[in-house]
Amino acid sequence: MSLDLFPVVPVTDFAAATAWYERLFGAEFTFRAHDTEVVWELAEHRYVAVHEAPEHAGHTHVTVFVDDLDMLVEGISARGIEPALRETYGNGVRKLTYRDPDGNEIGYGGAPVADATGTP
Repeated sequence: MSLDLFPVVPVTDFAAATAWYERLFGAEFTFRAHDTEVVWELAEHRYVAVHEAPEHAGHTHVTVFVDDLDMLVEGISARGIEPALRETYGNGVRKLTYRDPDGNEIGYGGAPVADATGTP
């Protein structure tokens, strides 16, 4: 069975949110679903959509686990967005959370950083 992941982030100001997510994801949206919804393909079968729905804005929490968290965060910072929260869990897993203007949270997680011996 094939499976696609497709969370939808509700926002109040569609144009401003689209610009913010283009900076966060580092690319223009992949396709326009309709007049008030655009979609980014983050990886094969893994999408994030932004949809104008003011009554629901600010309640989304999505986390994406990536291979190279440091490189991703550098790219996002270079585009002018900084994480609102940085966490390291007891097992060494790291998570950085970004908040859009509505308060929706997009988190990025990464494996523990290895020390000089290669041990996380």
